[in-house]
Amino acid sequence: MLNELGIPYGRKSMTIKPPRGEFSRRDYLRGVIDADGSVGYTGQGLPFVSLTTASTAVGAYLCHFAKKVTGAERTIKRNARDGIYNILYTKKPAMELAAHLYYDGCLGLERKKAKAVEIRSWVRPVDMRIAPPRRRWTPKDDETLLRLNDPAAAGIALDRTEQSCAMRLWRLRTGRV
Repeated sequence: MLNELGIPYGRKSMTIKPPRGEFSRRDYLRGVIDADGSVGYTGQGLPFVSLTTASTAVGAYLCHFAKKVTGAERTIKRNARDGIYNILYTKKPAMELAAHLYYDGCLGLERKKAKAVEIRSWVRPVDMRIAPPRRRWTPKDDETLLRLNDPAAAGIALDRTEQSCAMRLWRLRTGRV
């Protein structure tokens, strides 16, 4: 039965994926966070929700779900040390995700439910800046940047900072994108 829902036989860390068919998405992800994630505060006192997983399907699913709930976009990439994904949400997205996953009366680990309730009350310090949403680079942006071959001119043409253009140009030239 569990195998038919997407849980494979044997080692599961790389091959497990969300169930097929109808299921409660937030309850499923809460179980995944309870098993392989964390809920709490960073060393700087910021609320966070994180997941460590080897499964591309589970990592991508969390990112897709969290974007719908919080609007926060994440792109997953395996880390170089051990080839796993470390997905992190902090501040307001963490609060929203925790509140959605750990709703009143849900089934979950008590310590994580308690932390989820705790981080709901976090208030952004007045002097903490709010970063603007990131603009993704498009193939057309890359083409313009390479054609101009000048970060200052590209910054004006693309309405980006010179530093951003210089970094992207370096990444394109060194094959890091």
